[in-house]
Amino acid sequence: MFQKILVANRGEIAIRVLRAANELGKRTVAIYAEEDKLGLHRFKADEAYRIGEGLGPVAAYLSIPEIIRVARASGADAIHPGYGLLSENPEFVDACTAAGIAFIGPTAETMRALGDKASARRVAIEAGVPVIPATEVLGDDMAEVARAAEEIGYPLMLKASWGGGGRGMRPILSAAELPEKVREGRREAEAAFGNGEGYLEKMIQRARHVEVQLLGDGQGGLYHLYERDCTVQRRNQKVVERAPAPYLTDAQRAEVCALALRIGNAVGYRNAGTVEFLMDMDSQAFYFIEVNPRVQVEHTVTEEVTGIDIVQAQIRIAEGAALAEATGAATQDAVTLRGHAIQCRVTTEDPQNNSIPDYGRITAYRSATGNGIRLDGGTAYSGAVITRFYDSLLVKVTAWAQSPDAAIRRMDRALREFRVRGVSTNIDFVINLLKSARL
Repeated sequence: MFQKILVANRGEIAIRVLRAANELGKRTVAIYAEEDKLGLHRFKADEAYRIGEGLGPVAAYLSIPEIIRVARASGADAIHPGYGLLSENPEFVDACTAAGIAFIGPTAETMRALGDKASARRVAIEAGVPVIPATEVLGDDMAEVARAAEEIGYPLMLKASWGGGGRGMRPILSAAELPEKVREGRREAEAAFGNGEGYLEKMIQRARHVEVQLLGDGQGGLYHLYERDCTVQRRNQKVVERAPAPYLTDAQRAEVCALALRIGNAVGYRNAGTVEFLMDMDSQAFYFIEVNPRVQVEHTVTEEVTGIDIVQAQIRIAEGAALAEATGAATQDAVTLRGHAIQCRVTTEDPQNNSIPDYGRITAYRSATGNGIRLDGGTAYSGAVITRFYDSLLVKVTAWAQSPDAAIRRMDRALREFRVRGVSTNIDFVINLLKSARL
């Protein structure tokens, strides 16, 4: 049983993990860069340590030696990476193991098999899961890249082999766009993940984005926690997520969850992970996209409709608990759906100015509340300073209700209750999305 858990992250996900650990009776350790010295996550932990002296604000959180140093100094016996940053880095897992510190997440071997999207495609193919036509990892010879692109046919999507969140992703509609888009994508992926590898994939133009939440105990136990719809995105970043996907039939739901389990079983999946698919709305076929071997930003909607605390399950599994103990569900059939949930990401962006991130001090902040509303925030309070160094996410709002339409109406009500002054937000933009037919 872990006594003290270090959270190797910041903002709302750090607070989410700290709360889960606290409820399990664990002591907690936060880390923070100099630019984050007023971040709420450092005050939510039992102990907090500054890291990365002489490093940049993001580089501090990416410094494996610094994080291991603090874990040792604080006496932490486990590390939870949250999402983003080092959460999908197998070298980080190896460093934790070498230091005698438990990593709360998948194994390094699983990350290498599934965190690399090109490798994950091979796992899917071997497991008999349909994949979208794509190239191998692109080399430096642009003539060869162009030939590979022509073989698949335009339009295409450039994707980074490592990481997620749309970083390194570029739509490529013609051969004329190819060289510059590939260079742009590589630069962005290198900056975000330290690895610029990428590949080209056939673009499905009428698609839904469906993902399945998995939990495995590494002892042969593997559950799906049903699916989420993440189709509504802006610049390849999810904005609205729902669970379950209301347009799926029971047969389609069973099909996509079974496909996800095939991939998880193929690697003996341990801990939390998400298998992502595109659903071709013309053929109604599911195509594997990638696996995110970590907890997702949108895990809250799955928690609301299943009643399973995914982060606490992660901790218990890392301690060696079997899946039934970690989740409270004795079998897969005991994992059931209850109602509908929708999550919206409130960000400090200016929709009137091409959604450019906005910075400054929040002079007034009033959030929503009421029946069926859950808030997960990190810098959302009066007096908080929003800097240019980090992601623009301010707070995640999750609404639960008995039906999809009731959940949307509840979310609309909650968003209209927000009052944020001092920085621009996307709240009006998201309210308009909720009223559109795109959901």
